[in-house]
Amino acid sequence: MTTALPATPPAITAHAATIVAAPALVPIKRITSASLMEDGREIEIEHAGRIYRLRITQLNKLILTA
Repeated sequence: MTTALPATPPAITAHAATIVAAPALVPIKRITSASLMEDGREIEIEHAGRIYRLRITQLNKLILTA
Protein backbone atom coordinates (compact mmCIF):
# COMPACT_ATOMS: atom_id res chain seq x y z
CA MET A 1 0.00 0.00 0.00
CA THR A 2 1.34 3.42 -0.92
CA THR A 3 0.78 6.41 1.36
CA ALA A 4 0.37 9.76 -0.36
CA LEU A 5 2.18 12.66 1.21
CA PRO A 6 0.41 16.00 1.52
CA ALA A 7 1.21 18.44 -1.25
CA THR A 8 3.95 20.88 -0.43
CA PRO A 9 2.65 24.45 -0.37
CA PRO A 10 4.23 26.80 -2.89
CA ALA A 11 7.29 28.66 -1.71
CA ILE A 12 6.60 32.07 -0.25
CA THR A 13 8.74 34.76 -1.79
CA ALA A 14 9.49 37.89 0.14
CA HIS A 15 9.21 41.22 -1.60
CA ALA A 16 11.32 44.16 -0.55
CA ALA A 17 9.22 46.45 1.61
CA THR A 18 9.27 50.15 0.92
CA ILE A 19 9.45 52.11 4.11
CA VAL A 20 7.77 55.50 3.93
CA ALA A 21 8.28 57.95 6.76
CA ALA A 22 5.00 59.07 8.29
CA PRO A 23 4.50 62.83 8.45
CA ALA A 24 5.07 64.36 11.84
CA LEU A 25 1.88 64.56 13.86
CA VAL A 26 0.76 68.12 14.44
CA PRO A 27 -1.55 68.53 17.42
CA ILE A 28 -5.01 69.80 16.54
CA LYS A 29 -5.66 73.26 17.85
CA ARG A 30 -8.67 73.36 20.18
CA ILE A 31 -10.56 76.48 21.16
CA THR A 32 -13.84 76.78 22.99
CA SER A 33 -16.91 78.01 21.19
CA ALA A 34 -17.32 80.59 23.98
CA SER A 35 -13.92 82.13 23.20
CA LEU A 36 -14.66 82.03 19.48
CA MET A 37 -18.13 83.55 19.77
CA GLU A 38 -17.20 85.88 22.65
CA ASP A 39 -20.53 87.33 23.84
CA GLY A 40 -22.42 86.83 20.59
CA ARG A 41 -24.32 83.98 19.03
CA GLU A 42 -23.10 84.43 15.47
CA ILE A 43 -19.83 85.15 13.67
CA GLU A 44 -18.71 85.40 10.06
CA ILE A 45 -15.69 83.46 8.85
CA GLU A 46 -13.91 84.33 5.62
CA HIS A 47 -12.37 81.35 3.83
CA ALA A 48 -11.04 81.18 0.26
CA GLY A 49 -12.89 84.33 -0.73
CA ARG A 50 -16.24 83.19 0.67
CA ILE A 51 -18.05 84.26 3.81
CA TYR A 52 -19.42 81.58 6.12
CA ARG A 53 -21.71 82.17 9.08
CA LEU A 54 -21.28 80.18 12.29
CA ARG A 55 -24.15 80.48 14.71
CA ILE A 56 -25.44 78.96 17.92
CA THR A 57 -29.01 77.68 17.62
CA GLN A 58 -31.77 77.82 20.23
CA LEU A 59 -30.92 74.20 21.09
CA ASN A 60 -27.27 75.25 21.70
CA LYS A 61 -25.95 73.50 18.57
CA LEU A 62 -23.47 74.99 16.10
CA ILE A 63 -24.47 75.51 12.47
CA LEU A 64 -22.06 76.62 9.73
CA THR A 65 -23.63 77.94 6.52
CA ALA A 66 -22.19 79.48 3.36
